[in-house]
Amino acid sequence: MNIASQEFIAGLKNGQRLTYEILYKETFPSVKTFIIKNSGTIDDAKDIFQDTLIVLIEKLRADNFELTASLKTYIIAISKNLWFKKLRHQSYYQKTEFSEGLSDKFNSEISSSINDEKSYWEKLQTYLSNITAHCNHLLQSMFFKNKNIEDIQKEYGYSSRHNAQNQKHKCIQQVRKVKEAHQKEIIKNNF
Repeated sequence: MNIASQEFIAGLKNGQRLTYEILYKETFPSVKTFIIKNSGTIDDAKDIFQDTLIVLIEKLRADNFELTASLKTYIIAISKNLWFKKLRHQSYYQKTEFSEGLSDKFNSEISSSINDEKSYWEKLQTYLSNITAHCNHLLQSMFFKNKNIEDIQKEYGYSSRHNAQNQKHKCIQQVRKVKEAHQKEIIKNNF
């Protein structure tokens, strides 16, 4: 399946696991390279990529969304913006250039690390299982069942669209906190 095809984008909108696995294999190496070349680590790249997918899902599901560049270019642009924002926040911002040229050895190492790690979806399911049931259901409804913010507002009885969006944001924050705790636990267990 070609990541530029309308069928592929429809698969992303519908939350098809295979589509996201292909997207990961096609785009994560470039994101990882960029982040590592800009003062980041592999774990930073994984975090930014997951955040990028959340942004991408939100954008794809917006009624007025129109992709004006290739999907890979769009994902890299989102990742770059998120990474530079994080660097600015941490006061480590350095202007650097992104290089597409990758060595065969580097590509081999990336492929190997991708094959060795748990799939993105397995990690996401672990994170979702460790947040409140309310947030789990809300995020599942939005990101996997394609419900828009108005449907969420009605289903959960929020008084306004703004309140529904605030709750979505709080639920995403829960996922991020679970992810951070999980990563700290991994680091702790490795020492």
